[in-house]
Amino acid sequence: MKRVAVATCRGENVDVDTPLLLSALERAGLHADLCVWDDVTVDWESYDLTVIRSTWDYSPRRLEFLEWAKARPRLLNPYDVVEYSTDKHYLADLAASGVPIVPTSFCERGETPIFPDVDFVVKPAVGAGSIDADRYRARETERASAHVAALHAKGRSVIIQPYVQTVDLFGEHAMIFIDGEFSHAMAKGAMLNTPADARDALFRREQMTRDVTEPEALALAEQLLVGRFAKLLYARVDVVAAPSGWQLMELELVEPSLFLTFEPSAADRLAVAIAGRLS
Repeated sequence: MKRVAVATCRGENVDVDTPLLLSALERAGLHADLCVWDDVTVDWESYDLTVIRSTWDYSPRRLEFLEWAKARPRLLNPYDVVEYSTDKHYLADLAASGVPIVPTSFCERGETPIFPDVDFVVKPAVGAGSIDADRYRARETERASAHVAALHAKGRSVIIQPYVQTVDLFGEHAMIFIDGEFSHAMAKGAMLNTPADARDALFRREQMTRDVTEPEALALAEQLLVGRFAKLLYARVDVVAAPSGWQLMELELVEPSLFLTFEPSAADRLAVAIAGRLS
């Protein structure tokens, strides 16, 4: 029986999707173990495949995470995609190729931040979810500057973006792809209108609802998932509505929530895709 390591981070019940995926892998005829990515006691070479899922603590130590990922010769998604997608500087790369993104500027260590004259967001270029991110009013530059300085002090690059007001009305639109095919869509309610210490796992789940994707949003996602991003085991494309049309918020190719609990059949499709990689 083929063996699959499902990579996660430390903690209890980290990802509500995990039981669904493990059960689906068993139905697909695979032996699967949930393994903490930085657990030195795990014999990774005893597995036929490592699937990255809920490794959500990697962002403060991305280089360590990349070193671990590079050492896994049988990894999904593959290492080059992991390296690319774990640093949101990729947004500048995509914008240069003509992809419509949420207007984004980067503030590197030693640089002075320049804030827009509208509500805006400050967040790390390497980060997960809304962790270490915050929203500021147009005149809250002093508080925002302190946020930037704190991230710089930790050696982290910073992203500054205007706050997309439609998020308060409609949320972000997240499109989940499995084995290169569109699976289902979710509406992600606003996260940054609540204090950071209130954004626990329950709050984040309560912000999620099933959604119906629009043809224009799906077309943008499909425009992105080509070349080396085509036919990935999984992908999530997060977009927001703007007056000019849909704009990319994030291209999640490493450890995105796939919201399998909202679309249980997706767990079996994901498991079949994993089994297909091993056949």
